[in-house]
Amino acid sequence: MRGKRLAMALAMTMACAASAAIGRPLQARPAAAEAPRIDKARIDTALRHMVDSGRAAGASALIWRDGKEVYFGSAGMADRKAGRPMRRDTIAQIFSMTKPVTGVALMQLWERGRFHLDDPLAKYFPEYAAMRVYAGRDAAGQPIYVPAERPITIRDVMRHTAGFAYGPGPTPAHNAYVAADPLALTIGLPEMNRRLAGVPLLFQPGTQWSYSIGVDVQAALVEKLSGQPFADYVREHIFERLKMTDTAWRQPDARLPRFAAMNVKQDGKLGQMPDAEARTLNFQDHALTPGGFGLASTLDDYQRFARMLLNEGELDGARILQPSTVKLMATDQLDPAIAERLWLPEKGAVGFGLDFAVRKRPPQTSGENRGAVGEFFWDGAASTLFWVDPVNKLTAVFFVQTMPYDGTLHRDFRAAVYGADYKGPPGD
Repeated sequence: MRGKRLAMALAMTMACAASAAIGRPLQARPAAAEAPRIDKARIDTALRHMVDSGRAAGASALIWRDGKEVYFGSAGMADRKAGRPMRRDTIAQIFSMTKPVTGVALMQLWERGRFHLDDPLAKYFPEYAAMRVYAGRDAAGQPIYVPAERPITIRDVMRHTAGFAYGPGPTPAHNAYVAADPLALTIGLPEMNRRLAGVPLLFQPGTQWSYSIGVDVQAALVEKLSGQPFADYVREHIFERLKMTDTAWRQPDARLPRFAAMNVKQDGKLGQMPDAEARTLNFQDHALTPGGFGLASTLDDYQRFARMLLNEGELDGARILQPSTVKLMATDQLDPAIAERLWLPEKGAVGFGLDFAVRKRPPQTSGENRGAVGEFFWDGAASTLFWVDPVNKLTAVFFVQTMPYDGTLHRDFRAAVYGADYKGPPGD
């Protein structure tokens, strides 16, 4: 995969989910007798098994609880060909774990009164004023397009209910998306918007949940509302303030020796991506700075972002968001009438907030990922994962570089963190 095919494939495979509304950590519902015990040996064993089973070349994890580090561990190799082990300072491609960062950036501007969540997107980008919606085919087999019944709102863009596509699919609207190529790496965010606005929607805004290019539209909004290039805004207002020194879209050459190699599973076997192809994952030479993917980071850097969220928007004296804003983002935004949610139910008993999925009920089956009601999380195409658990005052960041996305790694890691039978406190 290279060029636009690579960008589209990566964007499409970024999976995620999360949990219900949070309160202040000190006011969170107590976990009582079900409080999990962090067992280092159990987690170490799980990471080693991921490598031994051929599902990951290397794996690492960092967990904080009650304001202190309670676990770091790693297994296997960051680069098997070079013989480099997975280390704490290894830089990994986090793909869709970029999305929560973009959402935090946009909500900073919301706090400053730059927009309302239910503003029409067309108020800021007029090209979205007259959207068409795919409505099936006529008797001759030709596609039918009808006008959108209401405008796309910024809330739609943040909760994946706008109707945008995200790559190939079964309808002519998907074909139009592919032809438009709005995530071409050679274009900037304004051109991305222009191309996307010409693509018919998959459904009427607000009626379904469908993972989409909407977070890249959020990046364009940050650029428009702040007057800064998107990457510059994020660096100045999030990364520098949180001391996330190794996180960026465009990594300097001096850091490249710390990058983990990308691994792709084909015919049941995990193989290392060729270096020339892997280099296209670093955005140094690309015009596009996407909001939905593209960041590379370290365990410690992303853990600082997660800890900020657990601390209700503040870390080490740096206020990034107000507590009420974090709570809003981690609150389910999907109306019960939105029944069509594609693969989101596969994540468990979850809803969806603003750029996070949110856990609404305890695990319902033995095979479901372990976690507590009130948790919010996201993951990435290379099978990376993070979550914030206010009930247990816990944050976890998990790195592997395995494509396509392998949810069994998350199931096993969560079981190792919480215990295989953990369900947490009951939901509402």
